[in-house]
Amino acid sequence: MAIDIAPPKRCRVTDESEVDVIAGDYDERHEGLTPACDFMDEDIKPYETFIPEEVDSRDVAVTGKTIMVAGSFYIPKLNPAKPLGEDASFICLNKQVIGVADGVGGWAKKGIDSGMYSRELMKNAELAIHKQSNSTTTTSIDLMKVLNEAFSKTKNKGSSTACILSLSDDTLHAVNIGDSGFAVIREGTIVYKSKVQQSRFNCPFQLGNESTSDKPNVAEKISVPVIAGDVIVLGTDGLFDNVHDFELETIVNAGVDSWESDVPETLAWRIAQYALDNAKNTEVYTPFTRESHKAGIEHNGGKIDDITVIVAYIWPL
Repeated sequence: MAIDIAPPKRCRVTDESEVDVIAGDYDERHEGLTPACDFMDEDIKPYETFIPEEVDSRDVAVTGKTIMVAGSFYIPKLNPAKPLGEDASFICLNKQVIGVADGVGGWAKKGIDSGMYSRELMKNAELAIHKQSNSTTTTSIDLMKVLNEAFSKTKNKGSSTACILSLSDDTLHAVNIGDSGFAVIREGTIVYKSKVQQSRFNCPFQLGNESTSDKPNVAEKISVPVIAGDVIVLGTDGLFDNVHDFELETIVNAGVDSWESDVPETLAWRIAQYALDNAKNTEVYTPFTRESHKAGIEHNGGKIDDITVIVAYIWPL
């Protein structure tokens, strides 16, 4: 199956020191910044991407023979009332940690923007990472401590999924709650994919401050050995509900299997754009179509949703 997606016409480089929390997050530091790319359809509003021009291992918490280099792309669904969408994410390369969160849209019925919760959660997660690395002599990050601290300090109403990954000792560590997730692709094939956590169809486990919300202790703790050349794709359900595994493998292979391999954020854009095309297609058979039918719900086509994609390459030192 041929999947032809043209690369972006232009991307704006963002200095990591200027914008730490990216993709789905937003604060006053973003005021005046132009969108990362201006090549999308008029009804799509792309947000800032992080483009690592050069990675110096001397600035990174290295504990093995590999390093993680990442880039991201975010497409919020069109909603004038919530132009930032409900996804959030961060890339903290010097600590070798990346993360995504997806605010649960059902809160809109109560007039609550769960995107505020997911953005606060991810910002607190990144702050917890820096706090932990500054207070210990070890270079590895305890992701459960990060998730617990971020959760305890997040006070906005709403709820959110969360998936945070770190690389240490040539092993990818993760904590995951809900239906965001990640896949590890090696030599063109998915060798690991996280499982969805949900109480019923389309009702994922979710962190929140309500008594009915889940707590960090239900998060799945994951460790996956990785090798140089592996590609990690981390995303919210806007990606995985609309893109089959074989489609993801095809796009990744096309992006890395050439002398002019995509940089991570360009591959993230390709994946996000493909997910968007499927989301808007009312006839294509998507993973969301399949799961809907399993649940006894008649649904055809993709699922319109915010789409966050982070691509991380595992490089040798």
